[in-house]
Formats: sequence, structure tokens, C-alpha cells
Amino acid sequence: MNSVRQYRASLLIVGFIVITTFVYSSVFAYEKEGLLTVAFLDVGQGDAIFIETPRGNQMLIDGGRNASVLRELSKVMSFSDRTIDVVMASHPDADHIAGLIGVFNRYVVGAYFDPGVMHDTAEYKTLLEKVHEEGVTVTHARKGTKIYLDKEVYVDILFPDRDVSRVETNLGSIVLRVVYRETEILLTGDSPKSIEEYLVSRDGNALGSDILKVGHHGSKTSSAEDFVKAVNPEYAIISAGKDNSYGHPHKEVVELLKSRGIRTMSTGDMGTIVFESDGLSLVYKKR
Repeated sequence: MNSVRQYRASLLIVGFIVITTFVYSSVFAYEKEGLLTVAFLDVGQGDAIFIETPRGNQMLIDGGRNASVLRELSKVMSFSDRTIDVVMASHPDADHIAGLIGVFNRYVVGAYFDPGVMHDTAEYKTLLEKVHEEGVTVTHARKGTKIYLDKEVYVDILFPDRDVSRVETNLGSIVLRVVYRETEILLTGDSPKSIEEYLVSRDGNALGSDILKVGHHGSKTSSAEDFVKAVNPEYAIISAGKDNSYGHPHKEVVELLKSRGIRTMSTGDMGTIVFESDGLSLVYKKR
């Protein structure tokens, strides 16, 4: 790992790794002072979520199926910015990780996380080759890990809580909460209902969040009613391609969210969806 990457990769992972503090541009930090930005990027039928902390530290979770992620990142990142502190792949399906290959080609990445699910697709093999080529360590995300992106911004890993190397890819999806003071965003990858219900049974009180990124692009295989009730979000975000061949989001999921009074937004209808938080409340930023 070169010195630039080491400098940008500094973060504290509670119980695992202790490194140094982040460096950021004072001018850019002044412009964003106090605000956390979360952008659900329009990458068609896939997932990509970009996070930027009040001090300008950045995390990308998933990268969609193709180079669309690079186009959308250019809209939410400074033109001169060629670093991303943390990249995470929720699970190794192509619609979540193929675009990350281009991300590693264009940006200097500080740290890389995935769930450790074994997968033999060409896209996943190429991604891991690129990660190693760039000298970035692969870390398997596990429950109990907290990744501090900023003084008051951290990522809390809720699942996996075990070795998932040999499970089906969706079953091994990383589930996490992004926490900034009193605001929370819950991201679930493609976790199916069985995992959602397991999380509720294990500690449903820890799931409450202002925003829920709806599992599996709004498929009826995710969004168990008890899970949605436990999260009780104000907003639900569906990341899916417009008029996709899978029929996402499924009617059952849309009706469930509507019945609970949850404001539902889809990247297929709205393009990239951006929220900002001052630590007390989340605000949708109309573009």
C-alpha cells in the first residue's frame, strides 16, 4: 500500500483496528461543516450508496453492475477528488460489485470490506484481483465491528455474525446502520426475509432507523412485515432500474410500505436520491 492510500485509509474499527485520523481539505470541509450526505446512486438495476461525512471522509457501499457508478459519483464528489476512504461490497452478486472494478481503477481506495462469501464469477474474481493489485487489505465485515468515519459518524455492522463463506450470496449480505448522532440509515443489501426475521428475533430494538434501503431492490423475497415494523423508517429507498425485467419493486412490498405510512422513493423513478443530516434530522435534497 502506498503512502497516500495509508494516509487516506485511517479509521478506527472498534475492537479490531486502531489507526490514525483522517485528513481533509479545510475549504471543502467548511462548505460541508456539520452535514452528513447519503446518496443512493442511480445505477440502474443494482445498488450503490455513497456517504460523505461532515469532514469530507467518504464511503461507497456497492457499485452496481457497470460504469454507471462512475458517472453518478462524479455528480456527488468534487471534480479533483480521486480518493475514497472505504469501499464495501454487501455481497458478491454482479449487480452490486461489478461497478466497483472501475471504482478501483479510477480512485485510490483506503480500505475494502466484504462479507467473505465465496463466489466464482468473473466479476468477483476480477474485483478481488484489483483489490490485491492496489495493495488494499480485504477485511470481512462481522457483527460488533464499528467503523468510525468521522468523530460522530460510524458504521455499525449488524450481520453477518458468523462465517458465511459457503452460504448463498444473498444470505450472506452485510446489514449495517450508518449512525450520525440521532439519525440512522439501515442498509441491507439483498438480505432475504429469513435474515430480516433473525435480526428482529435477536435484537429488534437495535434496528430502528430514519431511512431503510429496502432489501433486494424491492423484491417480495425481502421486507418481512415484522422487520419493516421494527425498523419503522420515515423513508424507504428502493434501488432498482426503471421498467426492469424482474418487476421490482413488487406490489406486495410497495403496499406494505404504504400501509405503514412510509414515504417510498425509487431510483428508477427519481434518479439519484440524496439526503443530508445535521445529526438531528434527515432532509431529502431535491435535485
